[in-house]
Amino acid sequence: MSKEPSSKKVSSNEAPAPHFSMQKIYLKKSNFESPNSASVFGTDWKPETKMDLNLSHSSVDDDGRYEAVISVKVTATNENIVAFSIEVDQAALFLIDGFPDDRLDEALNSACPLIMFPYLRETLDNVLLKAGYPPLMLAPINFDAMYKEKKAAKQAEEKVKNEAKH
Repeated sequence: MSKEPSSKKVSSNEAPAPHFSMQKIYLKKSNFESPNSASVFGTDWKPETKMDLNLSHSSVDDDGRYEAVISVKVTATNENIVAFSIEVDQAALFLIDGFPDDRLDEALNSACPLIMFPYLRETLDNVLLKAGYPPLMLAPINFDAMYKEKKAAKQAEEKVKNEAKH
């Protein structure tokens, strides 16, 4: 996968125009367990769900390609019986070039997961339907707000550390 050529000519002292595109989306990991299906299917379905969601990313090469991953684990219990546990790592390759570091960090932690989330939601729901459960139909997540909260918390932590040194 090569970079897409820019239609705008750039002089030697000018930075290249920023470029952001998804190159590929794929399922990196999937695990589903339904240890008590026979017991659960015979009860009224009023589950309690617990969801853990994590974001990660890494540079793939020096050409501006990055792999972004949304990892989610959902466990559902019904009448105190574990109904199912599902883990999915939804991944994608992005070409991100010409961004300053702060904007690159924002793209990797906000824009990339925003694009990937509908694919993750579809994967979760498809597995659950095939296993005989209703879809989760996860609500959209505001990844931009999550990113800004984490960034503000990190800045506050750094400020406290710097004040403690003086």
